[in-house]
Amino acid sequence: MPDTFYTVSPHWGWYAVIEFFVAGLAGGAAGIAALLWLFGRTGGDRFVARWGFGIATIGSILSGLLLIADLKRPDRFWHMLLFSETFLPTFLKWWSVMALGAWALFLFGGTSFLLVVGSLADTGRLPRWLAFLGREPIGTILAFIAGLTGTFYAGYKGVLLNATNRPLWGDTVWLGALLFASGIASASALSLLLARGRAPETAAWLDRLLFGALALTLVIAIGMVATLHGDVVRLVLGNVYGVILALTLVFGVAVPLVLAWRPQLAGRYAVPSLAVLVLAGAFFLRVAVILSSEAV
Repeated sequence: MPDTFYTVSPHWGWYAVIEFFVAGLAGGAAGIAALLWLFGRTGGDRFVARWGFGIATIGSILSGLLLIADLKRPDRFWHMLLFSETFLPTFLKWWSVMALGAWALFLFGGTSFLLVVGSLADTGRLPRWLAFLGREPIGTILAFIAGLTGTFYAGYKGVLLNATNRPLWGDTVWLGALLFASGIASASALSLLLARGRAPETAAWLDRLLFGALALTLVIAIGMVATLHGDVVRLVLGNVYGVILALTLVFGVAVPLVLAWRPQLAGRYAVPSLAVLVLAGAFFLRVAVILSSEAV
């Protein structure tokens, strides 16, 4: 039997499920928005990118607040970013997964916010002098940082779980890839819903991205379960959480995969149905992954 069964549960509960879901959605949104900002050629690309950075900004704030609320001393939240003795950035401790994650959250959230401000200023909704934040070269630099750190954060939570010695979490190397693919899928689905009817070319690209992310999520999830030790599968997933995982893969991944491939099956309800199913699937995937291990 794996030694991961001889550890104490962190008892994160539903708090962690929500935070992990928001992290994947926000990080994925920043990555997708950065691609559209840097390489998009149409006004629709820039329109969806603005919304993506908005989602990333709100999600990063919510994720940060949830993390701070979980601290025993919330007033010391800045210790996640700076060493208390030297005030140097904690990312200098590059081997610390938590330090890298805290800085990734700060960077993609902060740069996404600045790009939203620059975009709104460029359209006259904020003072014009702030428009430089979205123009060359500042806008390109900010978008690159947001995309890089946001993409990292989308899969970071899985890497964080791998660093523990808990059943399932410490018994597979695929959690980072699984949560990354799921996060990109959820962000693609929400972006596709926003692009529908307003940016048809961008929507077509997002549909292809969503299809690929869903396919990757399904392959990784099946491969992860297939390569787990038999005792892990029996004790961690041989219960209601295994049922939740199975239903999630069917209705939150496989069915949306078919709809993304053949949207005419659902007619005008295809995109809203996709968005609801994919977002719900991303949430319940985290329910299965997090709560199943904590229950052991």
